[in-house]
Order: sequence, then C-alpha cells, then structure tokens
Amino acid sequence: MLKYALFDYVPNRKLSKASFELQDLHRMILGFKDGRNLYTRWAARLFARALSAMDLSDTVIVCIPASTRYSNVRRWKRFSDILCNLTGAIDGFDRIQVSGSRKRAHVTGDYELATNIKHYVHIDAEYFRGRKVLVIDDIYTTGQSSAAFIAAMQAAGATVTMAMFLAKTKRYPPRGE
Repeated sequence: MLKYALFDYVPNRKLSKASFELQDLHRMILGFKDGRNLYTRWAARLFARALSAMDLSDTVIVCIPASTRYSNVRRWKRFSDILCNLTGAIDGFDRIQVSGSRKRAHVTGDYELATNIKHYVHIDAEYFRGRKVLVIDDIYTTGQSSAAFIAAMQAAGATVTMAMFLAKTKRYPPRGE
C-alpha cells in the first residue's frame, strides 16, 4: 500500500529555526486542523490536485478520525465533501462514527487510537466490505494511529489502497549528533 505526504511538518519546538515558508505552512496546517474554511478548501484542493491523475469513481475516501466527535466533524466533514466533489470519489465520512473522545496523541505522546480503536470508532463494516478505500489524515508522525485505523478498515472488509497525509513530521537528530 502506498503512503504519501504532501509536505514536511516542523514540530513547534523546532519552528523558530524553520524557514519563513515552513512557518507559513505550519500556520496553514494548524488552520486546517482547527477546521477553518479557508484552510479546509486549501487542503482539499491540494489533495485533489495530487490525486487528479487517478480514477477514484469507485473509491471511498475516509479520513482518520480526530480526537473527539466535535473535532472530527469540524475538521473532516466539509473537507471530505469538497474533496469528493473535486475528485469524483465516494464520500465515506458518514460511515465512520466517533464516540467518546481520546487523548490527542501529538500533545500527550499516548497513541490511544492504536490500542483502543474499537471503543472509540465505529466503522460501518457492511458498507465497506469489498470496497476500495483511500485513507486520509492530517499529520503523520509515528504512523501508529494510521496503522491502527487501516487495520480496522481492513478488518471491516475494506481494501485500503492508499494512505495520504497533508504532512509528515520532519525528524531532527538529537543535539550533538
């Protein structure tokens, strides 16, 4: 399965040394994560451009759920709708339900989604059985959340063909190396 990130993401602790362009990109990614309309449209257009050579008419796009139902709707509902309209893909947003909440992994370092997905996310297995799925997430850091979600989608019968990320966290060597 192909995994692809559109940009590098600079963590907050390294942002002061990043170029102006990376600092601006960081601001835009955070605006997207906050569900702000301007950045939602920006991200959907970027993904659509990256996917433009593919026929997605028989592919369901599913976004990896955010930490709460509210955040999930705010970040992904409009994005998913715009992206599917631009690409001709099938919108799978309403087929994934978030119940409860989980810790935000990038804040706590606790990748609860990887160990607790069945208690946090409901996947409509009847709908996804036998369907091609493209999984999308905002930031890829360790890959634990995406791996857990992809495994859950496959357990539900989906064929996950690709995972795309808005950005991948850029790794920096520890000081002194």
